[in-house]
Amino acid sequence: MERLSAATRLPAAVVTPRYDRGALKPGILHIGFGAFHRAHQAVYTDSALTECFGDWGIIGVSLRSLDAIRDLRAQDHLFSVASRGATGAEVRIIGSVVGGLRAIEDHQVLLARLADPAIRIVSITITEKAYGIDPVTGGLDRQHPAIAADLLCPDIPTGVIGFIVEGLARRHSAGFPPFTVLCCDNLPTNGRVVRRLVIEMAAARDPTLAGWISDHGAFPSSMVDRIVPAATAQTRERTAALLGAEDKLALDTEPFMQWVVEDHFAAGRPAWEAAGALLVSDVEPYEKMKLRLLNGAHSMIAYLGQLAGLDYVRDVMAVPHYQSKVRQYMEAAARTLDPVPGIDLEAYQEQLMQRFANPTIAHRTRQIAMDGSQKLPQRIFAAAVDDLAAGRDGAVFANATALWITYVLQTPDVEDPRRHELKVAAAEAIDTGAPSAFFAVPGLFPPVLVEDRAWRNRLNRELKGMESVYSGVSSDVWTCS
Repeated sequence: MERLSAATRLPAAVVTPRYDRGALKPGILHIGFGAFHRAHQAVYTDSALTECFGDWGIIGVSLRSLDAIRDLRAQDHLFSVASRGATGAEVRIIGSVVGGLRAIEDHQVLLARLADPAIRIVSITITEKAYGIDPVTGGLDRQHPAIAADLLCPDIPTGVIGFIVEGLARRHSAGFPPFTVLCCDNLPTNGRVVRRLVIEMAAARDPTLAGWISDHGAFPSSMVDRIVPAATAQTRERTAALLGAEDKLALDTEPFMQWVVEDHFAAGRPAWEAAGALLVSDVEPYEKMKLRLLNGAHSMIAYLGQLAGLDYVRDVMAVPHYQSKVRQYMEAAARTLDPVPGIDLEAYQEQLMQRFANPTIAHRTRQIAMDGSQKLPQRIFAAAVDDLAAGRDGAVFANATALWITYVLQTPDVEDPRRHELKVAAAEAIDTGAPSAFFAVPGLFPPVLVEDRAWRNRLNRELKGMESVYSGVSSDVWTCS
């Protein structure tokens, strides 16, 4: 079958770019050229270019993988996104990406791009664990391999913070203005988090550089939302049938997507609002809503699925008892939120229930269950703290936490950057008959939860109650502590 390219003749039903790609010049460099970026920020930028054309082409960067950039180049930087819902699929060719770099092989080219004043935005989607955040201080984790390497050899960076600081350092030396750093990962106040990391690393090499970044840099926060399962051979086969061409980068996703962005940019931005993005002065209410309702419920679904042997989110939602638990969780999480401008929280919850149950989206529970130590603090533990502060019992959040701990106990190959610490805690928990060791993992649980005896006892009771439901934990493991 023909490979997708600029010369491919596509069926009339396929949506294609309605602007001159030949005239499109790069203005955005995106680090973390994975499925989510291609189905979200690249789509928004593609739509924005249609409504208001400008020099906002994207250069996609992969820090580790070589395959995605190789495939991107082979397809004239084109790829497809299929939105699948109950009424069928709409396939769209995305044209907003104009280049691709592999950090391992294109190291100097990447640094030159970061120093180029034509690049005015550096956006990021690399997952929570890749930033190198110290879980205790919230600053740089100097034991993180990429952070340690980039502090030692700042002009030969390997991690995202190192690349950003070196790029900004080159601009500072050349007298060029800084680029805007736009984090699109699921971190609370993600702009402020990344700003702190960048300034801390910059200060380690040159306090003057750190001051310049602090005074002139821009680190807007953003909230992103779209369910994008990892692509499979079946994904590519379905898309090939619709395109009449092979697309190695094909993606399936849901019709829904949302982007809320703090409107604070150092050197301009695309007209994302023309594509449906919401540009606001304060992202935090939207961010908290999404982290606690969508992401928190997603984690709970993932652990339910993994413990019950259900591969996909839609499988979990097809079980009435689990569906009821998810709804109960969201109702409790909604009570911990302040009003969100323009959002009906009850309608938002109902929409989430429908999105999770979408039978056309094959989102693996194993994929969502990864990296729990990085996800649960902001998704579930923070909500538990607010629930307790309001005088409630935090029961739903204790249940969700118990599901995660049970998953850790029963999963020999748990995928998590703190895997060793979690397995040590699990072994101690089994030896002592109590989960206290999990509360001793530095920076994992908020102090309020560590010190709240009633909540910990409730968590223990939730764990005890799971023995009869999920196999793998002996009946005498859990006692109150």
